[in-house]
Amino acid sequence: MTPRPSRPVRLLASVLTAGALLITTACSDDGDSGSGSAGVTDSPAALTPAGAQAALVTAGDLEDHWSEVGDAAGWRDSMLVGTVDVADFLTAKADAADCQKLLDSLHGQDLLGKPSGASALTGFEQNDSRLLYQVAAYDPAALDTSFTWLKSLPAKCDSFTVTDGKDKRTVQVIETSLPEEGDARQGLRVTVQGTSGGTPATLALDVAAVRVGTDAITVTGGGLDGNESDSVQNAVQQGTPRLEDVQAGKTPAGEPSEQD
Repeated sequence: MTPRPSRPVRLLASVLTAGALLITTACSDDGDSGSGSAGVTDSPAALTPAGAQAALVTAGDLEDHWSEVGDAAGWRDSMLVGTVDVADFLTAKADAADCQKLLDSLHGQDLLGKPSGASALTGFEQNDSRLLYQVAAYDPAALDTSFTWLKSLPAKCDSFTVTDGKDKRTVQVIETSLPEEGDARQGLRVTVQGTSGGTPATLALDVAAVRVGTDAITVTGGGLDGNESDSVQNAVQQGTPRLEDVQAGKTPAGEPSEQD
């Protein structure tokens, strides 16, 4: 028969077993708690109509002398209307469809496609220039596709012609840099040379798209006065944190002048 351990030995074994159980339980609790906290932090709330409206920039965010207008949803520029000349695309005729899509989406104010959720837009004017600012929620896969398409345009649509049945216009597309904001970003400058009201004219548009999770910001600024790259960059720099605040359930900060 095996001798029974002495009482001190049995007591020590009991203490060690209890300690091991406490450590195991504590580790288990820490793991569950950490996962729950991470889930809350990493999942921004779905964008609501009120949130999209709160994420819009104001005239004070843009600096210069921009004035907010109330009819931006109806803005359409006739110089963007026309049919791409497929003959310009000697070896990659499929690219003509992408260039047509670019013009149509700029004219229709849906550069990133149709939103899947809440959206809001605002517009500003300064002399003969306009700036359109949009915030919207999108399907994640569709947003991936839209950004891939945008990044391909400077190569596919570097130069082509468009006709509206009466006149021809020359269009150039180049890539531009944007502030390091959001999860992904793409900048373009689209220049359209032709006529407006029978008079030679050049429309210059600076375009920016910034992705923040499954939401995105789109900014289009310019006109016949020349490029508005500085104002577009200011809109991106001031507007992206506003959207991030909304996603985190916070009230966006005031205009730059109000933060000093």
